[in-house]
Amino acid sequence: MTLATRHAICSIVTCLLFVSPVPAADTPQPAWVRVTEKAEWTARDSQGELVYKNRLWLFGGWMNSFEAPPRDVWSSADGKKWTQVTAKAPWIHSDLSMSLTFKNRMWFMGGWYNGRLPGHSASNQVWSSTDGKVWTRATKAAGWTPRLAAALVQFKGRMWMLGGTENYYFGNKKSLKNDVWSSPDGKTWTRATDNAGWTPRAYHQAAVLGDRMFVFGGGNYVPEYEAFNDVWSSTDGVHWTRVTEKTPWHPRLWFTSVVYRNRMWVLGGWSNNPSKNWGDAWYSKDGKTWTEYKTSTTWKARHEHSAYVLGGKLWIAGGHARPLSSEVWSLELPDGWPASR
Repeated sequence: MTLATRHAICSIVTCLLFVSPVPAADTPQPAWVRVTEKAEWTARDSQGELVYKNRLWLFGGWMNSFEAPPRDVWSSADGKKWTQVTAKAPWIHSDLSMSLTFKNRMWFMGGWYNGRLPGHSASNQVWSSTDGKVWTRATKAAGWTPRLAAALVQFKGRMWMLGGTENYYFGNKKSLKNDVWSSPDGKTWTRATDNAGWTPRAYHQAAVLGDRMFVFGGGNYVPEYEAFNDVWSSTDGVHWTRVTEKTPWHPRLWFTSVVYRNRMWVLGGWSNNPSKNWGDAWYSKDGKTWTEYKTSTTWKARHEHSAYVLGGKLWIAGGHARPLSSEVWSLELPDGWPASR
């Protein structure tokens, strides 16, 4: 081997030692799947929703502002085939109501009635059911004032009502609430605080993860639009700590949220100036650090849709996608996700 050849080989080896390995391309994340383009129920937004007895449930909602809201109840085991349980439930305030599953019953409370028409009103009635057809009224008037678009969660063996507004189209800032109430049975409600520290708001969301409740987003629709993207948390409903003043997702109203794969999710929503629907999905394990979930196939931007977790999947249904939608979509992430995110 000549001296020149030896130098050439050494140079090649030296270069190889200092070249960083090219990382493998990221594995594509699971995409959203459209389960049905048109469910059996009429397209709508602002409906109540929950998971009960391994089925997705949908209650009432909004179709336009100049008629009473629907009072129908639907359920589905697979998101594709839906069964109407009743066409006319006894509750009437089904626009922007609050609902959840608690102590093996479905609960429905608050909400708005009659849109912009005369005789409109908010409610502080509380109802429950074990089959979606027969409903029992736990109270005609809960301790909290009549309201809609509040957040409702289950935490430490109680139902918790957080904020909301007492008037939809005809209120003002004084209509907005930042009080917190809880109940072990839907009938007796105890006020934890009249002022939680976060700005009074409606159209927000709350979630329970770990040992605390989180409140995030929301604001006011009319007459003075205002939207937030802050996050607050509490371990007792009385004392609240601001986790972050601004998340990376845009301030918004009318979004949905669930806890899925041990992460809080923010899905879609709406903001004004200019009027814009959102079609993004974000997740966080602590309320402070948020990551956007991006896929090549996803649902059209929308607001006031339903979100569920059932059968290891995250689901969305309906909402205002300009026009109103009766689509159902699902996303399935594997156990242990996110492994490296």
